Amino acid sequence: MESWRPRSEKWLLLAPALLILSAITLWPLAQTLWLSFTDAEITAVKQPIHWIGFDNYVYALTDPDFQDALSRTLYFTIVSVGLETVIGVAVALLLNLEFKGRTFARMLIVLPWALPNIVNAMMWRLIYHPEYGALNALLVQTGILSDYRSWLGEPGLALHMVIFADVWKNFPLIAFVALAALQTIPRELFEAARVEGAGAWHQFKAIVLSAIIGPVLVIVILRTVEAFRVFDIIYVMTRGGPADSTKTASFFVYQEYFSYLRAGSGASYAAIVAAISAVLIAIYLGAVRRQAKAAA
Repeated sequence: MESWRPRSEKWLLLAPALLILSAITLWPLAQTLWLSFTDAEITAVKQPIHWIGFDNYVYALTDPDFQDALSRTLYFTIVSVGLETVIGVAVALLLNLEFKGRTFARMLIVLPWALPNIVNAMMWRLIYHPEYGALNALLVQTGILSDYRSWLGEPGLALHMVIFADVWKNFPLIAFVALAALQTIPRELFEAARVEGAGAWHQFKAIVLSAIIGPVLVIVILRTVEAFRVFDIIYVMTRGGPADSTKTASFFVYQEYFSYLRAGSGASYAAIVAAISAVLIAIYLGAVRRQAKAAA
């Protein structure tokens, strides 16, 4: 119906939306990139800003503290998303079985994901509290621990406790996506596979895995991008401590910009994190495109 319209008229109609999108996405990005090539500092707003080229990027990429933060973020992303995927798929398989109270179990499992990130972080910070936290009380009273521990105060333990809190909140998303995919499998397929002598493992690989792998892969890649940009749960639970053991790349950028007030170098750190996120998003879009082609 619209083929008769001149191409220029279509671009004219799209122009307001494109201008708004450019203003709210491209302009802040361009401003950040420009700052990253300068020596701008928030405390020296009245002083001239000098162009220093790639000095900020050279310093950022050779900064051992930032390299540690990137490694820590990568570890957080791999372990957190990996556990969420395994637990989410396992829970989806359980919820797909016929048992009494299945509807209530499905409603209960969605509660962690429904909580806001800040509320989830505050709740687990209280649970981990070294003096009156529920985790210490439970483990001591059941005899598993002899004394209370500071779960978020030990450098070798804090990051893993944050990962546990993140997994608890986000595994229901993968569980529900996998469960929705499982609901589309006709029961006749399992009956036909059993008639042909296929065992439980072959049924899982040929029927279940092929049905859920596409939707789950999309959510896993999306969660990977989110986990790499993790900030809020770190800010509420540990503020990057103890001894920088939970200091992720996004929290590093926050400290550089807002705590040390170095706008130029902070922008260069942010640009590096954004570039890595862009690579992850490209992988995500590629996976979505392949999934669409496979479904066509």
